[in-house]
Amino acid sequence: MTMPKDLEVDSVLLREVMTQELVRDGVLDDPGWLAAVAEVPRHRFVPGFYLAAGEPDEHGLTVWEPVTAELDYGRWLATAYSDATLITQFDGRDPDWSAPRVRHGGAPTSSSTLPSLVLRMWADAEVAEGHTVLEVGTGSGYSTALACERLGSADVTSIEVDPDRLAVAADALYGCGYTPTLAVADGLYGYWPEARFDRIVAACSFRSVPDALIAQTRPGGKILLTLSGWLYGYARVLLTVAEDGTAEGPLLPGTVSFMSVRAHAAPTLGNPAHWAAGLPEKGRAARYGPERITAATAEAFHLRFLAQCAVPDAQMTTVGDVVHLVDVVSGSVASLTPGDGEWEVREAGPVKLWERVEDVVEAFDFAGRPGPELFGLRMNGGEQRLLHPRMPMLELPGRPG
Repeated sequence: MTMPKDLEVDSVLLREVMTQELVRDGVLDDPGWLAAVAEVPRHRFVPGFYLAAGEPDEHGLTVWEPVTAELDYGRWLATAYSDATLITQFDGRDPDWSAPRVRHGGAPTSSSTLPSLVLRMWADAEVAEGHTVLEVGTGSGYSTALACERLGSADVTSIEVDPDRLAVAADALYGCGYTPTLAVADGLYGYWPEARFDRIVAACSFRSVPDALIAQTRPGGKILLTLSGWLYGYARVLLTVAEDGTAEGPLLPGTVSFMSVRAHAAPTLGNPAHWAAGLPEKGRAARYGPERITAATAEAFHLRFLAQCAVPDAQMTTVGDVVHLVDVVSGSVASLTPGDGEWEVREAGPVKLWERVEDVVEAFDFAGRPGPELFGLRMNGGEQRLLHPRMPMLELPGRPG
């Protein structure tokens, strides 16, 4: 399909509308980022993407619909300039955009992050003119283009672990006139050839802060990244690096999630029935049910991250009404079964998984249910400690990246 002759006119108008909406919603108040959003043509970075259909299929799998200019020009362009995350890859493999098909299920592994979050990340990292920046996770290249527009290409380095994704992003960036330093590299190790940086911003999540990123940041520089884990609890942290190589900073408010860096993805846990077979026949009444960390609320989102700190190797899966926690590292397992107004918990293995989660919930309630902004994170010699004056039990060593 030949693109309509009025594509550039249409895109300029839609970009103006998106910019105005971001201003109206309080996302944009910095003239520099405002100018960047108004200038960067997002549609050049998303020639094809997938959107979730309204209902799952008969097996409960998400139905993903391909969107391209060839399939539906109007939908493609309007969505490109909406404040939405656009999925561009599943299970580490690029779709065949010459003949895209509807997908059923699959794990998204690359995307173009919604513009409001991209801007929020750059703003929260306190990025300003004159800073040298490392972006971890080039993705589609749209956020890289915004940084180049604001800072100049010479001060921007962006790395991506997937060479095919980087090649597509590079074509779009160079085609728009942006020439940042690009490299195929693993975010766990940063990019030494361009270090040290004033700011490091990660568009992916980590189980712990990689030591290499701290070492590649100038003293006084800042690192903004998202911490996650196998319970899919998330927290954003803004660290300032000191002269002695330690790093410390607050958790940031809000509910944000990013795809995990691939080396930190959760391992396959096997058949939950096999794990449950080793549980005792009788359990005990749970002090708290799983809804405390699974409810669709900001507090549960935050509490899930705190619980994850106590059981960093645990994964959660639900079969019917039964909730299983499985730790493939220690071999521990816990199952929660709903009863008459309460949950029964059965546990086996060296780690009492749900008991640890209950202890965190109890301490959280006793401390007055503090929000994420009341916690700090300290990195020192490979140790990761989450700090809160009334929750000392969460000052636990982290897992080195």
